[in-house]
Amino acid sequence: MRHSALASLIVIITALSSCRHRGQGLPFYIAPDLTPLWMDPKSDSFRHIHQIPPFRFLNQNGEVVTEQAVENKIYVANFVFTTCAGICPKMIGNFCILQKAYAADPDIVLLSHTVNPEVDSVGRLRVFSIKKNIHAPQWQLLTGSKTDLYMLAKKSYFAGDSLGYYGDLNTFLHTEKVFLIDKHRRIRGVYNGTLQLEMDRILDDIKVLKQEE
Repeated sequence: MRHSALASLIVIITALSSCRHRGQGLPFYIAPDLTPLWMDPKSDSFRHIHQIPPFRFLNQNGEVVTEQAVENKIYVANFVFTTCAGICPKMIGNFCILQKAYAADPDIVLLSHTVNPEVDSVGRLRVFSIKKNIHAPQWQLLTGSKTDLYMLAKKSYFAGDSLGYYGDLNTFLHTEKVFLIDKHRRIRGVYNGTLQLEMDRILDDIKVLKQEE
């Protein structure tokens, strides 16, 4: 699928996901095709909803960041790299909107995972964070093992380059997808991170999650 077509498809999917079922809040995303699914909390399957698994990376300050950093928090995640001259600058700029909006809210966290850890060392991420005015611990730039990063991205966030497909772990990942994760590390929203209007949707959806939690 060509990049422009994929971007258009993601916009359509995220627009559909915003059409919430009355009284049911945000959907869940449990499979690579990223089909929004509304579930009854009383159903047996509700106990087994897909979750982002435990992780362990280093942030821009050289600090170890695990799933404990987002325990009982709502967070927004994306996948970028510092030398990207295409979609990443837009995604970083849009995350700055979220950082500003939640500067005084410790219950909202932003996680940007590098997809080029061979280049994006802790030192490089630190310099990048200063240049872009990125502040930890609210906004963490994460690096680590490429295998761990790509496994998490493609198998857990379903951030492969083609919808419905995990993707080869050796294939470079370059995606505009942004993910909203609830306090139980479940995927509740998928957005096009290059579009500023999608940040408005994230802001609205976070309000819904706060009421839900």
